Amino acid sequence: MLGAGSNRDLRVSTPLVNEKPTITTLDIEPRHGTDVVHDLNVLPWPFPDESFDEIHAYEILEHLGQQGDAGAFFAHFGEIYRILRKGGVLAGSCPRWDSIWAWGDPSHRRVINKGTFTFLDQTEYAKQVGKTAMTDFRSIWKGDFDVFACQDSGDQMYFLLRAYKPARA
Repeated sequence: MLGAGSNRDLRVSTPLVNEKPTITTLDIEPRHGTDVVHDLNVLPWPFPDESFDEIHAYEILEHLGQQGDAGAFFAHFGEIYRILRKGGVLAGSCPRWDSIWAWGDPSHRRVINKGTFTFLDQTEYAKQVGKTAMTDFRSIWKGDFDVFACQDSGDQMYFLLRAYKPARA
């Protein structure tokens, strides 16, 4: 789990949640008693390639990078892609774009919404680039995620992304 603090609860149902998976926690704050202490804004992350079947990132992705910094956005998702195994799942949550917490929390650096994930899916690029106002970042994004679940619930957005390896592009 990324940015877990002292929490080891898996809040989003995934294929492995019911199998009592081994959980490795990471947080920037050592007092939280996590397995790995690391600032996720410092790249690369301290894990070998294809280390995990699942990554759970609850209320953490909005703290990384900075709104408008496409390089940091793709670098962070690139690290997730790198450390996930083929077919691995990113399960996460973040404040909804229209929640008071999206920008109300002074530590939030970016807003993530369902449209954000379009930039991570090579199939969607093929459908939209040149036909919509979507910016083409394929020169810097070589990974590939499929959004197979995305749901708003109150002030939160929950999502599941599957890593396609090799990328479909």
